[in-house]
Amino acid sequence: MTDTPQENASNDILTYDALYIGGEWRKPSSSDEISVTSASTERVIGRVPVSTFEDADAAVAAARRAFADPTGWATWQPAERARALQRLADQLDARKEEMAQRVSEQNGMPYSVSINFEAAVPAGVLRYYAALVEQMPTEERRPGVLGGTSLVHRTPLGVVAAIVPWNFPQTLTFFKLAPALAAGNTVVVKPSSETQLDFALLAEAVAAAGIPAGVINILTGGDRLGSYLVGHPGVDKISFTGSTAVGREIAGRTGQLLRPVTLELGGKSAALILDDADLASNAEALFFASLLNNGQTCFASTRILAPRRRYAEVVEFYKALAEGAVVGDALDPATQIGPMVSAAHRANVESYIERGISDGATLVTGGRRPDIEHGWFVQPTIFANVDNASIIAQEEIFGPVLSIIAYDGDDEAIRIANDSQFGLGGTVWSTDPDRAQRVAKQVQTGTIGINHYLPDFGAPYGGVKTSGMGRELGPEGLLHYQHLHSVYLQEDI
Repeated sequence: MTDTPQENASNDILTYDALYIGGEWRKPSSSDEISVTSASTERVIGRVPVSTFEDADAAVAAARRAFADPTGWATWQPAERARALQRLADQLDARKEEMAQRVSEQNGMPYSVSINFEAAVPAGVLRYYAALVEQMPTEERRPGVLGGTSLVHRTPLGVVAAIVPWNFPQTLTFFKLAPALAAGNTVVVKPSSETQLDFALLAEAVAAAGIPAGVINILTGGDRLGSYLVGHPGVDKISFTGSTAVGREIAGRTGQLLRPVTLELGGKSAALILDDADLASNAEALFFASLLNNGQTCFASTRILAPRRRYAEVVEFYKALAEGAVVGDALDPATQIGPMVSAAHRANVESYIERGISDGATLVTGGRRPDIEHGWFVQPTIFANVDNASIIAQEEIFGPVLSIIAYDGDDEAIRIANDSQFGLGGTVWSTDPDRAQRVAKQVQTGTIGINHYLPDFGAPYGGVKTSGMGRELGPEGLLHYQHLHSVYLQEDI
């Protein structure tokens, strides 16, 4: 055990040599390290320990002790837990600039995005659930249909394993952590290998907020560690955000274990541009909906459905949008499109661009690497004359690549939008609110925005079809971390 992790900023490499388990910094059971690399410079910027299965056992055991403590977190009154969540939110606010910088360095997210998402959303979600948990009753009395009265009581599930991706690491962590903690659960967090340094900063905030030992535990490591947690006998629920392929594996294993699971998976959302849409007035919102975080966003509207009579206009609009975007270092406040998270991911995005060309789509702009010496950059890329059945229209590329698809009439636009294995996000663009709502309600997706897209803390967020199961955010997100316990008070039949 060590009081604080070793931090060595020499040569601009930040090194952590301990794990945050059981409310303290502990030496890992292995001397192996993960090197963390800047997406913009390709330089190593940090090192963290590799958590072993033994470390995972220790983290789960610490979470179990904290949950089972007869006077511990699970037994606290909602108001007491709410005050603790507020303290953690305050500590995150105190570190927001550094948090934004660490995320942007690692995954390439433009700083202008990370300061508004990764540095702000976690505290906001904590405060939302702190208020909600005080308002929502933990039990209710219901008149019995057959006579008597039923007491329906809500209790926490136990130990939650939260497995989170690299694209919005802190935001998506707190989509899980905030409701799980508010409900009285304890948590083991396993971040992605690509984003580790921000979680060390999170651990410092947790300790400074006085969150009881074992309530939040943070592991570092790769895919094998996540798989180990999914099947761990000491874990009571899995909450995962990531690819559909991995989500299927987790769903199969948790199904065998009869273990609750929430899955937020991939997307290939559609932007339905109706024939009365005002493109110029919505340029910023259209960019945000489709190219946020360099296109490394699961809900991004990357299929652009354009009315045939305005098709050339829509193509020219997106061409100008892409060519006008500032591409550069993620830490530059002026940057709108930063690098891909890794060389391997850039290669994957480029392979889709090559496939789009070979399949006959028209490359309007982009498709190459910009003239930047270092970093894993891809130019914003626009394809026209795309068949919705093609690979680039059906598979998630997870990069700044948009496909523009023509349609005739609202009904065909809805049909094309629904012709996808995914159903996570989507947008409708129109100057007629009633028409836009009619269209939006017919799109088979978990969430959809009209003339913008931004998930709201108070509304359920999640997908249908292969985009996942379960919901995060809103009161519904809290309910996914609670058992329902019925007590029949009397029987008068």
